[in-house]
Amino acid sequence: MLPGQTEFFLLDLHPAVTVHNGVPHKHRELFRSVPTRCFFKDDLYTLTFDRGTTDEMERWFFGKIDSMGHAAVSHIADFQGVTNSVTQGAEKSGMDAFRDLPAYMGAQRFRVPRGLDDIKTRAAWQDDRHKNKVLAALASLFQSYTTMWMEGVWEIVRARQSATKFIVTDDPVTLYCKLVFKSEWTYPKDVDLRQIGSRTIFPLGLDSCLILTHLQLVRNPWSTPTENRENARSYEQTMMPIGNIQFGRELEECEVLRINHIIKTRATRYIAAAQKEWLYPEKYIPPTEWKNLDDDWFLLPNPWKVPFTTGIMAGGDGWAWAADEYGRHPGNPRYEDKKMRERDGMMRERAKQEWAKKRVGKSLAHIDKFWHDDIQDKIMNDYLRSEGLLPKAEQLTS
Repeated sequence: MLPGQTEFFLLDLHPAVTVHNGVPHKHRELFRSVPTRCFFKDDLYTLTFDRGTTDEMERWFFGKIDSMGHAAVSHIADFQGVTNSVTQGAEKSGMDAFRDLPAYMGAQRFRVPRGLDDIKTRAAWQDDRHKNKVLAALASLFQSYTTMWMEGVWEIVRARQSATKFIVTDDPVTLYCKLVFKSEWTYPKDVDLRQIGSRTIFPLGLDSCLILTHLQLVRNPWSTPTENRENARSYEQTMMPIGNIQFGRELEECEVLRINHIIKTRATRYIAAAQKEWLYPEKYIPPTEWKNLDDDWFLLPNPWKVPFTTGIMAGGDGWAWAADEYGRHPGNPRYEDKKMRERDGMMRERAKQEWAKKRVGKSLAHIDKFWHDDIQDKIMNDYLRSEGLLPKAEQLTS
């Protein structure tokens, strides 16, 4: 919320209707509410499961997540690169934050009515005799997205220069795929994160938001969005290079509004904002089809700053671990697939050029200065000048 503010503006997207003497009366849709009452429901778990299952869920899956998640969100919202974290003596807390955040996002995804109903639908249990089945299903689904999130391209965008700030909803983790439309969202089903075009949008605060994009889409934005990404899978040990996380890009007002429009559209019932007008982003953006909201690639991270790596190798005293950029291990028949890499390399170069043309004059993200962040900006500027899109003395905004 804004400094000094104690209440949110809360919007009910589907207010109840009471019939009195044959006349329907729609309940009011706009409220003022303190944060602890905005997204609150008595016996949330018990309404879906039995009491014994509820206690076990809180004990094993959600009880320890909150404190870790709060610290992780705070750290990542202000992330300025690994080098700065080391300089400020926050290296360990930074490593912990990027380990803890995906688990916290998993909790935020499944700890809401839609998520719990999704778990119940998938597990299809009937009574208390199936408590272990419930917990096994939750154990699997709770972290089912963490591997793909860790293997994605991370960008932390800002809204510090925008009058409009980010909103929050009863579905805090928003999935957006431009070819999955509202008519296809049969509650409690959601967009499938395994699909190449599925982006994850997770506001970290008033003016900070995390956007996660599959590497395959960054390398080839023309991929079919609804096809499954390469080696899409549930929880498995993986690694991520924190130095490549993008940060510092300032969104324009229309871009913040479009993110809020996506977040609102994907909410189940309630959204909250620090100011009333932020609850209605659709009023302030031009009429745009769902599939065209990202035509200018504003949700796409800077492909010039996504290294074209083959993967990660690590080892120590008696152990070794290796995976290519899509999480395939040695022994997998497609490990470091040469044909795929050649195709990826060709499409990546096209994507870099097209992205530069679409985003010329816009704010640029940074990566850790250890990875020569400024050199990538210079190479892109040189390309734009060669295309006549930048005067010799002009630079893209940093």
